[in-house]
Amino acid sequence: MKCKKKKKKNAEVIGRRRLWLELEFVRLLLQYLGTGPVLETPSLWLPVTQELSFQKFLEQSDFLEELKYDFNEKAELRHTETQRPFVFNYYKNVLERNSKRYQALGHLLAQYIYELLEKVCKLQKVYIPPEADKEPRSFFFMSEKALLTSHRSILLVLLQDHGVFRAGQWSQQAIIHHGLQHGSQIPCIQMALQAHYDVIVLNPNDNFVDLKMEKEWKGLLTQNIGSSSLKMVQAENVLSLQQPLQYIPKRCSNTPEEHMAYIWDYFISKTESKDVAFIVHGYGGLVFMDLLVRRKWEVMNKVYAVALIDSDHHVGHQLGSDVQLLAWIKHHCREWVTSPKPLDKPAATVLKKEFPIVSAGTEEHNLAPSSSLQSIFKYLKKALKAKTTINFSRVPVVTRSSTKRKQSA
Repeated sequence: MKCKKKKKKNAEVIGRRRLWLELEFVRLLLQYLGTGPVLETPSLWLPVTQELSFQKFLEQSDFLEELKYDFNEKAELRHTETQRPFVFNYYKNVLERNSKRYQALGHLLAQYIYELLEKVCKLQKVYIPPEADKEPRSFFFMSEKALLTSHRSILLVLLQDHGVFRAGQWSQQAIIHHGLQHGSQIPCIQMALQAHYDVIVLNPNDNFVDLKMEKEWKGLLTQNIGSSSLKMVQAENVLSLQQPLQYIPKRCSNTPEEHMAYIWDYFISKTESKDVAFIVHGYGGLVFMDLLVRRKWEVMNKVYAVALIDSDHHVGHQLGSDVQLLAWIKHHCREWVTSPKPLDKPAATVLKKEFPIVSAGTEEHNLAPSSSLQSIFKYLKKALKAKTTINFSRVPVVTRSSTKRKQSA
């Protein structure tokens, strides 16, 4: 009897594996052909949930009782006992305590995703500026060969919206309520790495040290702090004694714009053999346009495609009437906006029509990156094939007024 049950169980396991293999084959085939949606499989998240559990991460903090949550096999945040989604109102109608609990969850999620970027996605954490090891400083993540000039490939740069979330996140709210597959940048990074892209994950919202909050977080992850982090904590403690300020700005990363410009100047611009593409969300679109204006010729010659997602940029205010910039964005940018229309259907408006604009397939800003991800990668692939080899030069544009001046002279 036991033997029959064992055989039946083995048959079920084999059946499930066979079904998974068939689904995986179809998924890869569709991805290769570039047709149809890519099927989501829980296997994508097995390394995340098994190798680095969020609950194990919480066990090292002081919030284990208040935050009994972990990510399930579908990368959804669920209560470990009730299996229910996150509930904000943990303390009945006590807004301040609930808000602090929510902030603690957000802080822990940021640290957890940093770990995922390093241990699951195998990205390297790079502090900036490199020489400022005795003061608070920011950092970003990149793949191992991102800066190797001998390794010719596409360099994909991820630039998120403005907010409390850090590197590796499109939306903290989406992570909490919809899961890692919708709110984190991990699916995007994994797709890029599978396509043999190099990746740079920016951290534009890590702009300053909040001394009050740092004091509250002190000891939160004591077992996880490495030597570099300890140096930073010590530096912050020294600074807190010397200065009455609550906020200490991080050098070269005071604002998202400064963070972007620094990484462009000292990292991205040095990769001579790379074709660079950007995926930007929300305020990240404004930051990219700021970079385009600041580093006009470099960006136009190096970046072959920009995928904007529900962007906050303003072409008129930022680019003005610069004919060369307007011509460049028309051919190198495409935007996915929140819309009730199906994915990829034209969605241009009177205010936005400088380059192709299509629907992101959702009306929720926080879900736009995940809903448009497959379409964006198809666009990047197509744009690379159509990439021209013409380099922009600093030749003045001929206008009617300049022609008249030349004739009158």
